[in-house]
Amino acid sequence: MEKMLLVLFLFLFIGRIIWRYILQQLNIRHLRNHGKVIPAVFQGVIDEATLARMVDYTYDNSRLETKENLAEDILELTILFLLLPVLVGKLAGLQLHIIWQALIFFGVLAVIGGVAGIPFDIYHTFVLEKKYGFSTITWKLWLTDLIKAVIISAALMGLMLAVFMAFILYLPQSWWFWAWLFFTMFEILLMWLYPVVIAPLFNKYEPIKDEVLKEKITALMAQVGLKAKGIFQVDEGKRSKHTNAYFTGIGKTKRIVLYDTLLASHSLEEILAVLAHEIGHWKKKHILKQLIFMIATSLVGLYFVYLVVNWPPLYSTFGLKQTPVYAGLLLVSIYLSCAGFFFSPIGAAIMRRYEREADKMARELTGTSQPMINALKRLAKDNLTNLHPHPWYAWFYYSHPPLIERIEYLQKMD
Repeated sequence: MEKMLLVLFLFLFIGRIIWRYILQQLNIRHLRNHGKVIPAVFQGVIDEATLARMVDYTYDNSRLETKENLAEDILELTILFLLLPVLVGKLAGLQLHIIWQALIFFGVLAVIGGVAGIPFDIYHTFVLEKKYGFSTITWKLWLTDLIKAVIISAALMGLMLAVFMAFILYLPQSWWFWAWLFFTMFEILLMWLYPVVIAPLFNKYEPIKDEVLKEKITALMAQVGLKAKGIFQVDEGKRSKHTNAYFTGIGKTKRIVLYDTLLASHSLEEILAVLAHEIGHWKKKHILKQLIFMIATSLVGLYFVYLVVNWPPLYSTFGLKQTPVYAGLLLVSIYLSCAGFFFSPIGAAIMRRYEREADKMARELTGTSQPMINALKRLAKDNLTNLHPHPWYAWFYYSHPPLIERIEYLQKMD
C-alpha cells in the first residue's frame, strides 16, 4: 500500500511540474511568435516600444515564476522526505500537549516556507518592479508590511489550528463536522472584518474626495438601488504604480475600493465604467456565490480528511514511525494540493464567467461599452499586460478573460 501511495504522490507531484512547465513554455513561445504584432483593437493606443516593454515584462515575470516554483518544489520534497521524520520524532519526544506540538510543527514549517519565499519577494519588489517603474515602496514600509502580515497570519492560523486540534482530540468521531462549522463561521467573520479591521492596518481608506466624481457615483449607484457610502479610495500608490479596483466585504462592510493610482490616471468616464463593473459583482452576488462554493467544498474536503488522516500507510509512506494527527493533516493537504492543481481550470472558468457578467452590467449602467473598453486599454498599457497569452495558459490560469477577447465581447454588446 505504501508503494501505491508513494507512486500516487509522485504521479501528482511530477505531473504538476510537467504540466506547469508545458503551459509556461507554450505561453512564452506564443508570445515570441505574436508579441511583435499590435492587436487591431490597440492600434493607436500603444506603440512598438510599449509593446516591447509588455513582452519583456511578461518574460521577466515568467522566468522569476519558474525559479520560484522550482524552489518551492525542492523545498516541499526536502520537508517531506528529510525534515518531516526528524521534526515529528523530536516533537514526539517532548512532554508537550498534542495541541502545542501541532502549533510548533506548523509554526516551524511556516517559518521555513516564509523565509524561503523572502528572496523572491525582494527580487520581485525591488528589482523587477523597479526595473519597469512600478515599485514605489520603501524598505521600511516593506519590512513593516512583512511584520504585520506575519503577526496577523500567525494569530489567525494559530487560532484555527488550535480549535481544529481540539475538535479532533475531544470529538474524534464528528470533528470534521464541527471543524467545518467553525471554519465556515470563521471565514464569514473574517470576510466581514477584513475591510474594516485588517485592511486599514496596511492602507488608508477614505471616501472618494472628488466632489464631481462623487455626484456621478451617487447617480450611478442609484440606478441599482445602492448607496454610495461603500465607495472608497486607497493609498496604494505608496507601494506601486499599478492600477486596480476591487470589491470586498459582506453585509454592512461590503465596499468597492479604487486605487488612488487609478483615480489619477483615468478619465471620469473610465472610472465610472470600472466602478460600474465592480457594482456588477455586487449586484450579481459573486462574492456570496464564491463563499457558498468554498463552504460546500470545504465540507467535502474535511470529511475526506477525516476518513484518511488516521490511516497508518499514510504515515509509513513518508518514513514516519509515529502517527501524530497533525502530521497526517499536512500529508493529506499536500495530496489535495497536488490534485487540486489540476482542477484549477474549473475555478478559473467560473471567475471568467463572473467577469463577463460584471462587464455586461457595466455596459447596462453606463449605456455604452466604450468607456469600459477605454479603461481596459489604459489598464493594459499602464500595467504592461500580456496581450498575447496562449489559449491553453489563459484557460488554465486566467481568472479574467484574455484582454483582447474581453474587449471584443464588449464591442459586440454595442
